[in-house]
Amino acid sequence: MPIAFENVTYIYGKDTPFCYTALKEVNLELAEGKFTAIIGRTGSGKSTLVQHLNALLLPSEGTVHILEREIKAGTEPKGLKSLRGQVGLVFQFPEYQLFEETVLKDVSFGPKNFGVSEDEAALRARKALKLVGLDESYEERSPLELSGGQKRRVAIAGILAMDPSVIVLDEPTAGLDPQGTIEMMSLFRDLNSKLHKTILIVSHDMEQVFRYCDEVVVMDQGKPRVHTTVKDFFKDGTLCRQMNILPPALIRLKEELQEQGFEMDENIVDIDSLAASIARQVKHHG
Repeated sequence: MPIAFENVTYIYGKDTPFCYTALKEVNLELAEGKFTAIIGRTGSGKSTLVQHLNALLLPSEGTVHILEREIKAGTEPKGLKSLRGQVGLVFQFPEYQLFEETVLKDVSFGPKNFGVSEDEAALRARKALKLVGLDESYEERSPLELSGGQKRRVAIAGILAMDPSVIVLDEPTAGLDPQGTIEMMSLFRDLNSKLHKTILIVSHDMEQVFRYCDEVVVMDQGKPRVHTTVKDFFKDGTLCRQMNILPPALIRLKEELQEQGFEMDENIVDIDSLAASIARQVKHHG
């Protein structure tokens, strides 16, 4: 069953002088089991959209359907605790999620809150910390004294420890160095491909979207303007530029080579394949 937004509108500060409509009659279906990117300009509604998925925000109008649950405007949602155990949300700013005295206690909090024993919660926490690249030396440290990148890893571990079926990540690699970014994105890809987790990622990094994701949704002025496969979105740079988005470097390079007379197969999606194609054509015409 898809994750669906049905005529969803969300208004911040409703019935106040400061009201602002962040989502406008959104109709959108997101397939379970996919790795989907939510992209768009700052203020386009990306974060507001994903915060509806575990009812952190409730629609001002319309209905959200997720994991056989219905979250409808004007009604009291039921089963929120179980929903939030199945839909894990990592905030853009990890400080919003870190509050315990130690890293181990922080990552253990989610499982314990859902009835897991203290020993089992600690076991899950250690496993999650290992997945995000933090060893046992971090367990007794205060999460608030860590670097920005380390805080982000702890926040992600806290969600992974609950083993949700849907993982929502809002700019999860901000503050990470290039190697850390690759490690995190590879982890999310493995969670999707090997453990069949549904992954939704809010990102401004088109290189990440191009390399790791299956589908892409472009938000613009509170509405999804494009929803398609990554392959179709990046087939060339045309659609990106129509949405005022800079295409990935590989796509730009392919366009420049085409202008120089090279034939570029749309199925070329990595630098090794591109180099091999260029070499063949140079040899053929050499």
